[in-house]
Amino acid sequence: MKLVSFDVWNTLLDINVMLDVMAGELSKLMGTCIVDVVEGMMLTRERIKGMRARGEGDPSRPLEESQELLAELLGIDVELVKRAAARAVINVGDEIVLPGAKEALEGVKRRGLKVTVTGNVMFWPGSYTRLLLERFGLMNFVDKTFFADEVGTFKPLPEMFMKPLQTFGVKPEEALHVGDTYAEDFEGAIRVGMWGVWINPEAEGVRKIHERGFEVPGVEHVLEVLEALD
Repeated sequence: MKLVSFDVWNTLLDINVMLDVMAGELSKLMGTCIVDVVEGMMLTRERIKGMRARGEGDPSRPLEESQELLAELLGIDVELVKRAAARAVINVGDEIVLPGAKEALEGVKRRGLKVTVTGNVMFWPGSYTRLLLERFGLMNFVDKTFFADEVGTFKPLPEMFMKPLQTFGVKPEEALHVGDTYAEDFEGAIRVGMWGVWINPEAEGVRKIHERGFEVPGVEHVLEVLEALD
């Protein structure tokens, strides 16, 4: 194994913490009830995830598309969505970092492997996510980041997984992708010939579920997977 790629949200950082803070900021900007904002964000996220799983949506505009859909549903100018996201990045606390995230990144890096972050975007740009990873010390163990709005495509499309491999000259079978979404992360990685690690909080332990894939209960268990593959 030469490279390990990590998803971000619900793999390294807690998406619910970020969404809660953003919803609070957006409700302040709108002067409306936070419950309505939370519901609108949840509905929009489900819609976008469904579109991407079906290969729909515009790969060249993953960020703008999600921001516009949320603004349309809430009946507001898209600028308020952008402002709320910016405020959330400023105000969110270190509880956003998931248990085991730093240990996983540090452990993989210690093995001498290339470490990348490969993430989709929704409501805020990849640069904001990179800022959060930097702010909480996770970027110290990452060689390069690949975010959908910067790459111009999104998971589970093959191009999103191939970009890190091409950048570092690594073959698919020499790389492993870790993520919490079965369709976007696990199946997407397997489809291009990579190894896949699906984070399923309900899993009882590390379990091989595919010729090139494992199920784990938390991100820190990627170290056990690497040991098994040695």
